[in-house]
Amino acid sequence: MAINLSIKNVPDDVAERLRRRAERHHRSLQGELMAILERSVSKEAPVTPLQTWEAVRRLGLRTPAEAKSMIREDRDGGTRR
Repeated sequence: MAINLSIKNVPDDVAERLRRRAERHHRSLQGELMAILERSVSKEAPVTPLQTWEAVRRLGLRTPAEAKSMIREDRDGGTRR
């Protein structure tokens, strides 16, 4: 049986970042929160170094500065295209 959960007193900046994240993933706020919860409790196998390397290659990163820029942009809520 499904249950309802509630989070009270969410700071405005946190709520806004969640809304932007949901928008980037083409989800409702409720859908984004569910995806975050499901991912946080999943029993995924740890990522191997080879999988990490393959992900870096798919992103086309060539230098640490490029990776740093992408991480900073993601943390700031921007989108990289």
